Amino acid sequence: MKLEKLDPNELINWVQLAKTQTHRGRVCDRIPQLALANPDWFAVHICCQSGQSYSTGDMACVFPLMSLIKPFSLLYLLEHFGAEQLLQWVGVEPSDAPFNSLEQLIADGGRPRNPMINSGAITLADKLPGKTATERTQSFCQWLNKLAGCHIQLDEVMLTSVRASRSPSNQAIANYLGEKRYITNINSSLDTYEQICCLSGEVKDLALLGKLLTWEYERIQLQHRQMVNGVMLTCGLYEASPLFAVKIGLPMKSGIGGGLLAIVPGEGAIACYSPTLDSVGNPVAAIALVEALSRNLGLSIFG
Repeated sequence: MKLEKLDPNELINWVQLAKTQTHRGRVCDRIPQLALANPDWFAVHICCQSGQSYSTGDMACVFPLMSLIKPFSLLYLLEHFGAEQLLQWVGVEPSDAPFNSLEQLIADGGRPRNPMINSGAITLADKLPGKTATERTQSFCQWLNKLAGCHIQLDEVMLTSVRASRSPSNQAIANYLGEKRYITNINSSLDTYEQICCLSGEVKDLALLGKLLTWEYERIQLQHRQMVNGVMLTCGLYEASPLFAVKIGLPMKSGIGGGLLAIVPGEGAIACYSPTLDSVGNPVAAIALVEALSRNLGLSIFG
């Protein structure tokens, strides 16, 4: 197991090197509450299959998962409805357009390109079991906490901030999805999507969630875990996904809240928090650290 051979002192050194990259990004300021994050914050937690774990940095920082919730809403719906049904709702094709592109959705005739971009995630939010957005979010959150042993919860302050600065592009995407009948209720779909994006926790919670995608779980079908990892590898870092699939070689997902999750299948999960983002919306220093780990430990799934 390559990940378990990590030297804690080397990890600290690689973190320090990664943090020198923070100046290349900026904290997301589209949502006022996100803009309050300190650009110097950094945390990493690594869970290994043996039970060994490594962590360093600002471990007490709590941040919203934002788009990091997307792989898990995909997993949740796969477990509830199966792959055949899910593929009727969304595709699994990579996109070279930004994650909130209405133009891409229109070009595709209203069918979301994949579950990792906003059109796909809003569509899947519409399908979560439950009568209301709040009921859907609570059931989903409880399922994740019970299965992963983590302690994520809805950040009401963040949700208020998100609602007060609702993305016009997300509204336009939801309107078009409704027009093309990919979602049944525009307002409820958007409300659900915003709520699940505001599920929040520490970097350790993110790593525990990542374990669900790392090795066999009795309550998760192998096919579903493989499908989520495949979509993360090809779509999880938006239009930068092909580049990092080659450079790092791990299924990964980012969020504009500053979180990053990397899966080392069969070995462990790497979770990072660093709020400065590049122009695509990926956390700069966190990606630099995962790249260093993959290169130095030989973690790429491509051997």
